[in-house]
Amino acid sequence: MDAPAPLPAALAAPLDAYLNQLATQRKMSPLTVAAYGRDLRELAQLSGNADWVGISHNDIRRFTAKLHGGGLGPRSIARKLSSWRGFYGWLSGEMPLAANPVDGVRAPKAPKTLPKALSVDAAVQLVGSIAPQREAEPDELCNRAMFELLYSSGLRVSELAGLDLVYQSGAASPLGWLDRDAGEVVVTGKGNKRRRVPVGSHAMAAIDAWLAVRPPARDGGNALFLSSRATRVSPRLIQLRLARHGAASGTAVKVHPHVLRHSFASHVLQSSGDLRAVQEMLGHASIASTQVYTALDFQHLSAVYDQAHPRAKPK
Repeated sequence: MDAPAPLPAALAAPLDAYLNQLATQRKMSPLTVAAYGRDLRELAQLSGNADWVGISHNDIRRFTAKLHGGGLGPRSIARKLSSWRGFYGWLSGEMPLAANPVDGVRAPKAPKTLPKALSVDAAVQLVGSIAPQREAEPDELCNRAMFELLYSSGLRVSELAGLDLVYQSGAASPLGWLDRDAGEVVVTGKGNKRRRVPVGSHAMAAIDAWLAVRPPARDGGNALFLSSRATRVSPRLIQLRLARHGAASGTAVKVHPHVLRHSFASHVLQSSGDLRAVQEMLGHASIASTQVYTALDFQHLSAVYDQAHPRAKPK
């Protein structure tokens, strides 16, 4: 949209007074005040320089649709609506207004960004690659066990960090623990909801290799995974270790724990098609949160189709 023309005096006077109030009383930065000014001058242009009081709720809806139809993103539209709403809130204290015409108008929903997931081969290479030419150090064995478990069971990083070696009945309520006999981990997820998640054979073998060299915890505690100082690992330490390992192993994308959680969900869904089972293992309260992985699954199927079907692509 072209730069708005100078406003008529009847529109400029209230606008200038409002911007002055933002700068002097609310102490907003000059850049923020200038952004408000641009948004409000654009509103005047959209209305054909109609009187501020004459702009209706339906007009605001129409202007919002026009901005969206012109290619403006939902976040930018939301910012403009916020600027307009604030101005009318101030204007209602300066002159009689039946209502704030911007109230109840929302920006279009931003499209959901699909979670990033590694391919099966990339995920297996990432979690399985560790010092093949020499005897692994304890920290490396701890890393491998943590990374295998993230991918094997789709845990959140906080759930992984909170795992204990075993369940201790006399201890304060644990966040989670390894049930070696059942081949599962018990974790406490969002909403303080506890769930059991299976642990794959490769992850269990990696855990056993780590436990064979795990030193006693410095505080005598029961943490499953320990830092180099023999204290419970923190979520931040897991993130840093995984990022370093991903970079060293040549993974094409920046790897963080949620990438392995997304990869777990996507790969299990591709193999089983059982959305409810994936929901239970991820600990999602609503299946709507899990359904995003159906789009990832469709992307995978589309890629296979494009590569395999002789009539998929034009020559």
